Amino acid sequence: MIVAIVIAMLILIPLVAAACMSEDYVIESDITINASRQQVFDFVKYLRNGDRFNKWVMEDPNLRKEFIGTDGTEGAVYKWDSDVKNVGQGEQEITSIKEGERVEYEIRFVKPFSNVCGASIATKDAVGGGTQVSWSFFGKRSFGMRIFHFLFNLKNVLRKDLATSLRNLKNQLEKS
Repeated sequence: MIVAIVIAMLILIPLVAAACMSEDYVIESDITINASRQQVFDFVKYLRNGDRFNKWVMEDPNLRKEFIGTDGTEGAVYKWDSDVKNVGQGEQEITSIKEGERVEYEIRFVKPFSNVCGASIATKDAVGGGTQVSWSFFGKRSFGMRIFHFLFNLKNVLRKDLATSLRNLKNQLEKS
């Protein structure tokens, strides 16, 4: 009887937690970089530069990549395919650019799960000098994805990955 109650609780807790979670999510991290806003923006608007700071891209040195369109402009697409599970397969498209301030993307994941989300990288002048860079992921979660987010504390995991990527970006831009 006790074993049945424990099993029921192990099943019910994630289901109830997922039911209480919002369908909408935002995951964001930011950093201050000691470089001009234009210098930072001119670097982050190019999809190809992700090779030099994006944690997920850097996880697979054998990543298969394809670039479609003119990089750094609306409509440019970066496709990736990896045998590394954390990297997976998908594509990222630049959907909007506000010059010197913000690049917005649509990210379409194929593997290890199918999902579509939005992302943006924004730059603004930091108090005291330099540039504040904010990287955000946002979208809607299905009930299954909410369970996944709860079970694996995905929001915190992804926030840490964003912070790692932003530290890589800071190191890349401050050394040049």
